[in-house]
Amino acid sequence: MTPDFENLERELLDIRQDIHRHPEIAFDEHRTSDIVAGKLTSWGIEVHRGLARTGVVGTLRAGSSNRAIALRADMDALPIQEANQFDHRSQNHGLMHACGHDGHTTMLLGAAKVLAQSLNFDGVVHFIFQPAEENEGGGRVMVEDGLFDLFPAEQVYGMHNMPGIPAGSFAMRTGPIMAAFDSFDITIRGKGTHAAMPHLGIDPVAIAAEVIAALQTIASRVINPLDNVVLSVTQFHAGNAYNVIPEEVKLAGCTRSFLSHVQDQIEQTMGRIISGVTAAHGATFDFDYRRGYPPTINTEAGVAAAAAAAVDVVGPDKVNTETPPLMGSEDFAFMLQERPGSYIFIGNGDGEGSCMVHNPSYDFNDQIALTGVQYWTRLVERELPA
Repeated sequence: MTPDFENLERELLDIRQDIHRHPEIAFDEHRTSDIVAGKLTSWGIEVHRGLARTGVVGTLRAGSSNRAIALRADMDALPIQEANQFDHRSQNHGLMHACGHDGHTTMLLGAAKVLAQSLNFDGVVHFIFQPAEENEGGGRVMVEDGLFDLFPAEQVYGMHNMPGIPAGSFAMRTGPIMAAFDSFDITIRGKGTHAAMPHLGIDPVAIAAEVIAALQTIASRVINPLDNVVLSVTQFHAGNAYNVIPEEVKLAGCTRSFLSHVQDQIEQTMGRIISGVTAAHGATFDFDYRRGYPPTINTEAGVAAAAAAAVDVVGPDKVNTETPPLMGSEDFAFMLQERPGSYIFIGNGDGEGSCMVHNPSYDFNDQIALTGVQYWTRLVERELPA
């Protein structure tokens, strides 16, 4: 059956804008999950619910082959108050689809409908709708809950919209494409005193400032210059009076890197710097470094498959297979640790007024939804040829 793309495009618009109006955050995507499960069921696709609490997996079979691949979209929104005033703006105060996961969910739903109608493949496709990508690691939880034991797949593929890339074009690379994300908390304890008599205390504010400056030498003087690293102190909490040197300071932040041994270097060097600076001033400290998302690493074969499908849809001039890696992070990395595959970008547009994701004025570009559907569909048809 040939897909009715004109009617499908209108349906995708309605689905996407409805999800945008009703954003839900980590593990609370109940309404979104109901929509996804209802659509899949109506198209005759097997539905499994409950992985990572609100996750949905749809399974579609065609032909006689047992070969299987998995396609993944994320469903969650962000705790951001939307600044847009269009009709489909968020109706949930303080929540917003500021990263385009509403579009990702919609594109994968569209592909599921097209493939369910055409059955133009031989094998099994698992459509993974994942909760809690933002900060909470829903991808890790789905894997821990037995995702690939319940739904065996040879490869797994993901896709994210990207502002700044021309609408409807694709970008990808072999190897690391997104960075590892680690976080840290530091507590520096001094001795409080009157601000007019600093010599009678141990000033944790001054010590913390010295620690922050010293930590920046990790990227510039400790790590190989060819290994990308970002270390950002994003929180500084101390005191509550103008004339009191506080007892302690709390710092927090995150690091980004692409290699596991670099993560080790960062953690070890941070501990050494904090220990040395605080000891020099007679202060004490606590340091908690937590490994978050691993780097998102594409296989050569996974990128080749994605590129071939993308070229079929938009032509070679709109497919970049050597895009630079980004220092952002993505919990699809946990799925790529379990199965080979690729994570790619579809351009959300780079025109006037476009803005980066996680911005209160962001909106997914509905004009690219059909291109995303065609990419997913072609990827399945190429990887599981009828």
